[in-house]
Amino acid sequence: MVHGAFCGGWAFDAFRQPFEAAGYCCIAPNLRGHGAQSRGSDVAGASMSDYAADIAALIQAEPTPPILIGHSLGGLVAQMAAAKARVAALVLLAPSAPWGVAGASLEEAASALGLYALGPFWAQAVQPDHAVARLYSLDKMDYGERDAITCRMTAESGRALFETLNWWLDPFLTTQVDATRIRAPAFAAAGAHDLIHPPAHVQVFEGMSHWLIGEAGWEAVAQSCLDWLTVQGV
Repeated sequence: MVHGAFCGGWAFDAFRQPFEAAGYCCIAPNLRGHGAQSRGSDVAGASMSDYAADIAALIQAEPTPPILIGHSLGGLVAQMAAAKARVAALVLLAPSAPWGVAGASLEEAASALGLYALGPFWAQAVQPDHAVARLYSLDKMDYGERDAITCRMTAESGRALFETLNWWLDPFLTTQVDATRIRAPAFAAAGAHDLIHPPAHVQVFEGMSHWLIGEAGWEAVAQSCLDWLTVQGV
């Protein structure tokens, strides 16, 4: 299970429980620079290709191809990793889109352009904006849950954010994904009210927003994933 920006493996603390109850062994690693012992500056300069390479290495270390689940920016990391290493199935929850997919909302454009207010953010470790997280990512959580999550958020790589949100300015096409290299069935879901990554050609969960792994209704998302995995026989 691959977490999104500003988070860690802890983001899946609740979401992993139904999978473990169903008999799956779940691993929710921290992307590089995101661990509890990491300093905020540790993530500076990390590329999406670094994240993907780390996850691909974990996949290749498994005795059999695992199921790969990614949320938000972690959904894009999962796509990139699945193009490098064989997986049994790919589950994408409110995923960031790969290179070449234009944003569909004003909020997506604002997210991409707003980072420039920080200066050369691509060379920095970007601190989480708790107000923005509460308003757009955690908007369907109650206030206590929002605070519990934002207080655990850590710095994110400005370079990774640039490669994801400002992909059209990236001459290296870092987040481009060759779909022909992903030889596994894929399931994608989004909340109907998600303003960060609005639903397109994915399963839509009405009444939900971006934090599909923890807001009210997450159990239905997990069950839909489990049902789909059962159909796929993995």
